[in-house]
Amino acid sequence: MTETIRFGGRFVVEDSVPESVVTPEDFTEEQRMMAEAAQQFLEAEIIPRDAELEALNYDLTVELMRKAGELGLLGADVPEAYGGLGLDKVSTTLLAETMSRASSFALSVGAHTGIGTLPIVFFGTPAQKRAYLPDLASGKRIAAYCLTEPASGSDALGAKTTARLSPDGKHFVLNGSKLYITNAGFADLFIVYAKVDGEYFTAFIVERGMPGFSIGPEEHKMGIKGSSTRPLFFEDVKVPVENVLGEIGKGHHIAFNILNIGRFKLGAGCLGSAKETIELASSYANTRKQFGRAISSYPLIGAKLADMNIRTFVLESILYRTAGWIDAMLKSTEAEGAANDGMQVAKAIGEYALECSIVKVFASEALDFVADEGVQIHGGYGYIREYKVERIYRDSRINRIFEGTNEINRMLIPGTLMKKALKGELPLLRKVKALQAELMQPMPLPPFDQPLSKEAFRVGQAKKAFLAVGGLAVQKLGTRLEEEQEVLCALADLMIQIFAMESALLRTQKITKGASADKTEHAVAMTTVFVQEAMERVESLAKLALTALEQGDGLQMQLSVLKKLMRAPLADTVALKRKIASRVIRSEHYVV
Repeated sequence: MTETIRFGGRFVVEDSVPESVVTPEDFTEEQRMMAEAAQQFLEAEIIPRDAELEALNYDLTVELMRKAGELGLLGADVPEAYGGLGLDKVSTTLLAETMSRASSFALSVGAHTGIGTLPIVFFGTPAQKRAYLPDLASGKRIAAYCLTEPASGSDALGAKTTARLSPDGKHFVLNGSKLYITNAGFADLFIVYAKVDGEYFTAFIVERGMPGFSIGPEEHKMGIKGSSTRPLFFEDVKVPVENVLGEIGKGHHIAFNILNIGRFKLGAGCLGSAKETIELASSYANTRKQFGRAISSYPLIGAKLADMNIRTFVLESILYRTAGWIDAMLKSTEAEGAANDGMQVAKAIGEYALECSIVKVFASEALDFVADEGVQIHGGYGYIREYKVERIYRDSRINRIFEGTNEINRMLIPGTLMKKALKGELPLLRKVKALQAELMQPMPLPPFDQPLSKEAFRVGQAKKAFLAVGGLAVQKLGTRLEEEQEVLCALADLMIQIFAMESALLRTQKITKGASADKTEHAVAMTTVFVQEAMERVESLAKLALTALEQGDGLQMQLSVLKKLMRAPLADTVALKRKIASRVIRSEHYVV
């Protein structure tokens, strides 16, 4: 197994080298050309008709989606054998990031190409792939994904929609309803989950127009107003047995692994929107004058732009690192001749379920931060619909709910890690025991005489803090840990901070080996600031968990160990942020 193909979750117990991660600096010319083609499509076809699309013009949305299909923008994830481009996940992630500037139209495209089409790509039979994928790749048919129900959102397996085999054995008869279905107003194909005989959770391919299948009215949403969101109703809908997707009773393998990809792709959309917000905010700050000078000249506005750029840099780093890992796992599946085995593909995707949840949480919260600061920089104008930053602010809010709420994803992160440890896939408990012995020894600080050595040290210390807190949590709570959601959330946030810090560090180390002096200095400054501020969050999270786990002298001992782990010289982040801000202000866009 190569350095890049690693089992998910290992970042908390092992260190990586810069060469093991994929970064935007590694994009090929072909990948950049594909992104440029998508950008040209946006500028020529989407942006001029933005107002019509935001008014929920079904006909226009479908027309433009078909034009996108003609350019190959809908078939990036579809194998070439079925009319698609068969691109790698780094390429499709870059496409999703580029398309995000199309606002609601980007959501319509993303729901179609991702959670709508991928279930058939990964789990369809050869006959299903031949029947549906060419039309989905071209845009002749539009897809929707139907999991949520009125009584089951995050609890997907609590679905009430049922399916029973007809007496002649030719159909499954579906009854029930689905809620908040993106693309419902104009989709032709629906990936629907139902319980066979009320028990076996199963996926079905349902076609629009099947008798008994009806679609409710549009929901009136806070944001993403140009996307269709409607409920679905099934009253004795006869679905041919040939339209069962995957195996009966194994629908959860499809649902959860497609959600992993959905979470990861959501991160790409958040990244594109964050970059656009930086452009809007920096440009506005350079033109808006107060007290006789551009507001960009005021340090507090500069600090906002610097923070926005730093968060976006870190998001970009974790997103493409994860994309590279998923690509590597899928390629290993192909090499083993299992590319057409849905369960093997599901296992490959599932290896990085934990990282997909991290991307989803970090991305959605980073965009919320960036959008909020973008509105603040615009002042009163940011509250006016004429300015796009107002729409970005409204649209961003759904991302913390989409694809499993951030609270659910936070529960999944440490839960998945513990399952891997108990299966023997991670040496977590061994690392905890080794750390306990190490913490009893003197821990002098290293010299920090090399570039980024302090940041690398801090990442290592953050991992030790997580292992110390996590080990104590398992020791104190045992099987009751899953009931202590506040502690689980703190552990999840520790892992998120570690993954973010390390991803930024590895990318910057890679940049320093070949980039210009200016780019290197800028990347180092962003990583220095982020790691220092992240360590403050790590310390706070660790204290929160420790005080919930220990009392008295035991707590004081744990806090003294934590204090030892947090030691390191501080950098002048005010000065660093001023340098970062000056580059953003000069360029008026996101800067690496």
